[in-house]
Amino acid sequence: MTVSSLTHDLDQRARTVFRQIVETYLAKGEPVGSRTLSRNFDLSPATLRNVMSDLEELGFLFAPHVSAGRLPTDRGLRYFIDGIMESGNLNPVETAALEAQCRIEGRSVEDMLEQAGQVLSGLSASTALVVAPKADKSIRHIEFVSLDQSRALVIIVSEDNLVENRIMPLPAGVTPDMLKKAGNFLSERLSGKTMADMRHAVMQEIKTRQHELGELTTTIIESGLALQTPDGKLIVRGRSHLLGDTGALEDIDRIRDLMQQLESKEIISQLLDEAGQAKGVKIYIGAENPIFKGTGHAMILTPYTAGTSQKLIGAVGVIGPMRLDYARVIPSVHFMAEMISRRISDLYSGEAYKGSFDPAP
Repeated sequence: MTVSSLTHDLDQRARTVFRQIVETYLAKGEPVGSRTLSRNFDLSPATLRNVMSDLEELGFLFAPHVSAGRLPTDRGLRYFIDGIMESGNLNPVETAALEAQCRIEGRSVEDMLEQAGQVLSGLSASTALVVAPKADKSIRHIEFVSLDQSRALVIIVSEDNLVENRIMPLPAGVTPDMLKKAGNFLSERLSGKTMADMRHAVMQEIKTRQHELGELTTTIIESGLALQTPDGKLIVRGRSHLLGDTGALEDIDRIRDLMQQLESKEIISQLLDEAGQAKGVKIYIGAENPIFKGTGHAMILTPYTAGTSQKLIGAVGVIGPMRLDYARVIPSVHFMAEMISRRISDLYSGEAYKGSFDPAP
């Protein structure tokens, strides 16, 4: 029997009692007993115990110890989130602050995602996860722009018009002509191809043409080829929130194992696929996802997209104890995903870097 079908078995009194139990648990993290509940209801402890017993039979509550109060089960939390909880909204001051903290001007996409993870971790008091997009895309244009005598801005335009800016150190003596020559050399050879596909061939070519290109130009080309990472990755911010929520050594070991699983390529790919299939925010409660089995944790995840086609790029979310403040964290994750999507869509349109380059038509 599904959670949705079980809701028909709850009368209004049972729903109200259940809601009070879950909200008290989310606030305090402790079992809730009938005496605690009787302070908020005009019902005797005996009546409340009967209601709690019915909720336990439905699989919504359990008793961690014989004489303890009750805690919500994974199924109970799912019912509360889907059928009872009312999500809050971020106020205008909060949204403006988030927009300001995660602005992308002058940053690479990865830097912006790193900052978004840091901000979301602080906002939710949880561990933030950002599945970063795969960086090694087919190249349309690459350009080196001098910032000063020791640094250059590398502007990489992918075939789908995503613009990536990186800062690269320069050896002494590099001239603007050398930077232009290096950019033209790479643009011609990488056009329509990825750096991973062409890295070996280009490195072989510059070895045979090093005398013609010159030592400094060769160094610039080699540094440019080394900039992009070939795989997407999981950005994790606020790990201390997970470790700080537990004290037992065995619990800490489980958290470490969980983080190792999350950072594996297979799990990153799985999270991205599941986020892409979700309509909005996807919530995992405890053992609903095998990687959280036995850890007592939950995850909230939602995809972010780019461009008018709403192409799936990555995902953002948080992981924390099952007593997360869902009503606040869910809209926070949703807003962060929307903001990242807008920022990356600006890059697709070139609005964030107008004037930085003149891509081929």
